[in-house]
Amino acid sequence: MTGITALDEARAFLSKTRGTKARVQQALDTATVDRGLPTSPVVSELLAGAPLRGGAVYSVQGSTALVMALMAGPSAEGAWCGVVGLPSFGAEAARALGVDLERLVLVPDPGTDWLSVVAALVDALTVVVVRPPGEVTPGEASRLAARLRTRGALLIASGSWPGSEARLEIESNTWTGLGEGEGLLAARQATVAVTTRRAGTTPTRHHLWLPAPDGTLRTITPPALTTAPSWQEEAVG
Repeated sequence: MTGITALDEARAFLSKTRGTKARVQQALDTATVDRGLPTSPVVSELLAGAPLRGGAVYSVQGSTALVMALMAGPSAEGAWCGVVGLPSFGAEAARALGVDLERLVLVPDPGTDWLSVVAALVDALTVVVVRPPGEVTPGEASRLAARLRTRGALLIASGSWPGSEARLEIESNTWTGLGEGEGLLAARQATVAVTTRRAGTTPTRHHLWLPAPDGTLRTITPPALTTAPSWQEEAVG
C-alpha cells in the first residue's frame, strides 16, 4: 500500500469492521485529555506509577518490543490498535507480549501520505503506532495533537516526536544466548532512560529483561546485568 491507496484502504477497513463502530462511539463519548488507559505493570513502573494518557504522545527509541509493551495494556483490555510504517512489525512477537491481533490494523507502507493515514486511524482506534519516514515538524505534531485530544487516543511514535508526554530510549543492552559462534539469541537485558514532561529533563533509568528467557518483559536489578562481548550488543529489537 502506498500513497493515497494506503489511506483509502485504512478508511475502508475501519468502515467495514462492524465491531469498531460501537467502540469508536464509546471512545468519542468518554474521551478527555487526561483519560487514563490500561497500562501493563512494566510500563507503569517506567512511568513512575502513572497510567498511559489518552490524548498524549509517547516516543520510543531503540526497541520495537518496548513499543509493543506500551500497546499491550490497552489491547489486552479490548482497545483497537493500529501500526503505521513498520513493515517488519512482528505480529507473533506482539501477541506474545499481550497484543490482541484480532483488534490490530496494520498499514506497513503508508507512503508520503503517512500523516493522513495516522489521522484517519486516530479517529477510530484507541492506540496508533507510527514510525515517521523522517523528522516530524512542530506543525505536523501540533495538527495531530488536537485530534488526539479530541478523540482521547494514544499515539506511540517509534522514533522522536515533538512534545511527547514521555520519551523512552534504550541506552544500552546486552543479548544472551550466543556462545562462540553458535547458539540463539534468547534474551536481552536493557537499560531504558525515561524522560517525562512532568519530571523535567532529567531522565530516570530502569533495567529490564526485554525480553526475559521466558519471553516476558520485567524489571531486573542492576547486579543481574551481565557483561558481554561487543558483538553481542544491539541497539534495536
